[in-house]
Amino acid sequence: MTLASRLRGDAPSPSMLVRVGLLLALLTLTACGFQLRGKADLPFETLYVEGMDYSVFAGQLKRAIQSSSATRLASSIGEAQAILTLQGDSQERQILAVSGGGRVREFQLRYRVSFRVHDGKGKQWLKSSEVVLLRDLTYDDTAILAKEAEATLLFQNMQSDAVAQVLRRVQAIRPASTAADDDEG
Repeated sequence: MTLASRLRGDAPSPSMLVRVGLLLALLTLTACGFQLRGKADLPFETLYVEGMDYSVFAGQLKRAIQSSSATRLASSIGEAQAILTLQGDSQERQILAVSGGGRVREFQLRYRVSFRVHDGKGKQWLKSSEVVLLRDLTYDDTAILAKEAEATLLFQNMQSDAVAQVLRRVQAIRPASTAADDDEG
């Protein structure tokens, strides 16, 4: 936009508005501390994921470890520096609200995953832990299929959130004490 067009009161070009909009969005995101998630720096070079072999959660967790960390998934317990044992997962629904006519109006969805991290030789890196995620779901008898699809989608999202939480908990493990243990033995 030239000085002459500003003086005449001409509207800014669409490309100029897009540039200004992108600049404002970028400034807003950087001002609030937003960062793209980087790699999860897991404290082990090799990790074996044990248990729940054919579950969707185990598959998601293995893919997340492979794609977001330098940790290599071991193919056997013997070659792993640590073992992440998946002890179970469950999906639950609990009624939260009922109408005056006795019809369900709201559910609470729960997704639980229990796991532990150890070395297979008796050392516990992380005792049995549990990730519990909750979501509320309004319910309507006239839209049963839609509400079931919504519940399925919420459970899938909770499963993805649980994968991220398990990775963060494993990432928080500090195995530096093993160097002192190895020097003594």
